[in-house]
Amino acid sequence: MEQPKVFLYALSTCGHCKNTKRLLDEKGVKYDFVDVDLLPKDEMNKVLDDVRKVNPQCAFPTLLVGDKVIVGYRENEILEALGL
Repeated sequence: MEQPKVFLYALSTCGHCKNTKRLLDEKGVKYDFVDVDLLPKDEMNKVLDDVRKVNPQCAFPTLLVGDKVIVGYRENEILEALGL
């Protein structure tokens, strides 16, 4: 089974974001991510608009697994969405 596209919106200082990255790395999941707080201001505002489209509260981490949106570090939900 092919892995769905995985994208993580994170903050560089967020413990839950770091845990999510670690979990994905440990499971060998290919993913793209952006540390939103490290972006230049205008780029950050654009990315925050993108986050709000899938997560109106704009909380972090926001993980997209295919069409599924997972907000926060929810290990079981993440593994289930990945089919692991």
